[in-house]
Amino acid sequence: MKTALVTGGSRGIGKAICVRLAAEGYHIMINYVSNDEAAQKTLEEVIAAGGTGELMKFDVSDHEATVSAVNAWQSAHPEEFIEVLVNNAGIRRDNLLLWMEQEDWFKVMKTNLDSFYNVTRPVLQPMVVHKRGRIINMASLSGQKGLPGQTNYSAAKGGVIAATKALSQEVAARKVTVNAVAPGFIRTDMVEGLDEAELKKTIPAKRFGEPEEVAELVAFLVSDKAAYINGQTISINGGLYE
Repeated sequence: MKTALVTGGSRGIGKAICVRLAAEGYHIMINYVSNDEAAQKTLEEVIAAGGTGELMKFDVSDHEATVSAVNAWQSAHPEEFIEVLVNNAGIRRDNLLLWMEQEDWFKVMKTNLDSFYNVTRPVLQPMVVHKRGRIINMASLSGQKGLPGQTNYSAAKGGVIAATKALSQEVAARKVTVNAVAPGFIRTDMVEGLDEAELKKTIPAKRFGEPEEVAELVAFLVSDKAAYINGQTISINGGLYE
């Protein structure tokens, strides 16, 4: 059984990735933190796509809860291992740094960056032992370019990009690849409240991307065809660069 764990898998880009990987024959572990209804709907779409799946409710920013959930699954499935990990869970708490509350800084760092450690570490060892694995980290245009009003988010996603480069070198010889995907403006609830009409003017493609387009890139990166791609951050942003 090929198994993929997708954090933040109940909606948006995460949901699209779950459904796309299900079509590739993966058993999908759909991680989410609170929205039971959305998670159940994603599971139904995974099954409709021809795959199998299960719900994994835990907060990726909570180290103990995350390790406990992953270890419990592994103990219940001693003959299996998580072959694909998509670190997708993320939040925004935008504000100018001058006005940013400490809680908003640390919450964004814990959910977007600390979660990389919390989830990846317990998943990594079986990959190394089996000499097979794909880790995809969701970065962002914000982590590459730095966006005003997102100092916390930019710092966290920049950290994800650096961690991707470092870890890829640690595990490459064990046939585990680690790459990042850096979306620009993708039509999900993460961009709600932004001025789409004005932002489109800055994008050469003159539109927002769709979650399914990001999912297609992830599906390629976890495939055997991408075995020699490692430590890279691949942008999917309609041509929007610095």
